[in-house]
Amino acid sequence: MLTKPQHLDIKRDRGLTVEWADGTTSFYSVAYLRKWSPSAEARELRDQLARNPLAVLPKSAMSDGKPLTIVDAEFVGHYAIKIHFSDGHDTGLYSWDYLREIDPANRRTEPPRESQG
Repeated sequence: MLTKPQHLDIKRDRGLTVEWADGTTSFYSVAYLRKWSPSAEARELRDQLARNPLAVLPKSAMSDGKPLTIVDAEFVGHYAIKIHFSDGHDTGLYSWDYLREIDPANRRTEPPRESQG
């Protein structure tokens, strides 16, 4: 069953707040959204880090000391949102079902924190 949001609120420097049709609200920080991007590149990076937590991150995954922000976002049909990040990443489509799946409030364990450089 497709889960649809009632309202989306993007704060470029903070993240995405989604109000769902069932009355619940989810908040995704910018760093969390970037880390859990559904793109093939991000999935591969998460797999590498799961296998070897000491893996060297590619330069594209580092912010060079600048705060990561949301530059832009656009709807993709009636089922997803595409987010453009300040580090140039913009290849993941966040479907409504995927956003529900990665909701930080419902995860059993929080993903590793992004290092603050």
